[in-house]
Amino acid sequence: MSFDLVLFGGTGDLAWRKLMPALFQSFRHGTLPANGRIIGVARDDLSDDDYRALIGSRFDAVEGDKRPNVEEFKRFAELLHYQRVDLSKPQDFAALADTLLARDADSLVMYVATAPALFTQVVEQIAAAKLNGPKTRVVLEKPLGHDLASNRAINQAVGSVLAENQVFRIDHYLGKPSVQNLFAMRFGNALFEPVWRREYIANIQITIAEDLGVEKRGAFYDQTGALRDMVQNHALQLVCAIAMEPPINAHADAIRDEKLKVLRSLKRWNPETLGLHTVRGQYAAGTAYGARVPGYLEEPGVDPESRTETFVALRTEIENWRWAGVPFYIRTGKRLSSRDARIEVNFKPTPHAIYDTPQGSFNRLVINLQPKDGLELHLMAQGQGSRKRSGRAEQLAPVQADLDFDKRFGSERVGAYERLLLDVLDGRLNLFVRSDEQEAAWRWVEPILEYWKNESRPPRSYAAGTWGPSASSAMIARDGFYWSEEA
Repeated sequence: MSFDLVLFGGTGDLAWRKLMPALFQSFRHGTLPANGRIIGVARDDLSDDDYRALIGSRFDAVEGDKRPNVEEFKRFAELLHYQRVDLSKPQDFAALADTLLARDADSLVMYVATAPALFTQVVEQIAAAKLNGPKTRVVLEKPLGHDLASNRAINQAVGSVLAENQVFRIDHYLGKPSVQNLFAMRFGNALFEPVWRREYIANIQITIAEDLGVEKRGAFYDQTGALRDMVQNHALQLVCAIAMEPPINAHADAIRDEKLKVLRSLKRWNPETLGLHTVRGQYAAGTAYGARVPGYLEEPGVDPESRTETFVALRTEIENWRWAGVPFYIRTGKRLSSRDARIEVNFKPTPHAIYDTPQGSFNRLVINLQPKDGLELHLMAQGQGSRKRSGRAEQLAPVQADLDFDKRFGSERVGAYERLLLDVLDGRLNLFVRSDEQEAAWRWVEPILEYWKNESRPPRSYAAGTWGPSASSAMIARDGFYWSEEA
């Protein structure tokens, strides 16, 4: 199969930091289809050789085992081409169309890695240049809009020139191997399904923590914030993966229909729950990696009076028969204590205690997303030193079964962007987000945005290098639970 992959924003941060390394790994693994071209598109005046040299120099920043050697990059670079395109000029798109139609590849992928404000313009220009034929697939990065209205406007503009099965709204969390194994664990095994419900599960916690600050993205982040950047997309997609009903088959729409049901079942907000069950924070100066780091308001590009949140904690419920009454806790933030993304399924205690167990001990299933990748099952067991004392039950101790997927699968593991890019080339929509999913997520998030916009109190301050504001712990403690690091 021949293909042309056009990267709008081909010299940008996303292209060299994520997309090119993913494409190279696929090339190295032999999974990238043969007879392909990767065409970088941007406003810079570059030749093909200039572009290859630019990408080659950026590979120096890629982590060691993913970095090509000289010979590998030389072979990969033969796929790389460049074309200058000013996104505001139809004649530049016409010239791009000439380049693409002259070859007439079997598959044409347009990856729009530009500022979200340019999505509509790019897609309309693609259509005007008659590049929106049935072989075309367009990939759109998040965030798609900044609220429900802007998301609808983008989707309507895209939908006017492309069929829904041509639009690949990417959320790289869905491509993570650990999330794939969450689906496999639930729907490929019979073990967990009988207990995957309110009768057995006490609560579910989702943590997406970053130890870095906003780095060089201060100006962008100050217009976005943690709720739009992480919750509306990544976190809610994880909620869907945990809570969805088994689909009737593995087809894209069967999976996405079940995710949509979850999003529509999320408990609606009211003034009381918005006050009790949402926490926003903003990091202040603190310590990271053993050194002092500035607060958010001191970061380059950030308004010194900014009220943008860098931390969010939420409590919600899913109002259906499987999950009624089970609290779902979500937290995400920057400059937290460590880089750690995980899902914790906390089970209820045994209905009748015949053993002496440590305070707060319970069964847990932990799905590690990053930096570790795998499953941990926390159980209670009797140790060799446990003996029944007079008048007392035997004491149990916590043990853990650790399924490390990196150790088991090693080099077989495929990174998120690599997996998703291959799915685009193959036309598989299973791991991409449908427009009605996005709208349902925005509809649920929008009352929080409006509440915070009108709230007189600024975001709660927390020191860099901690786990966020104390109000996050208080929120979960009201239900008698706690975050795992507080155990």
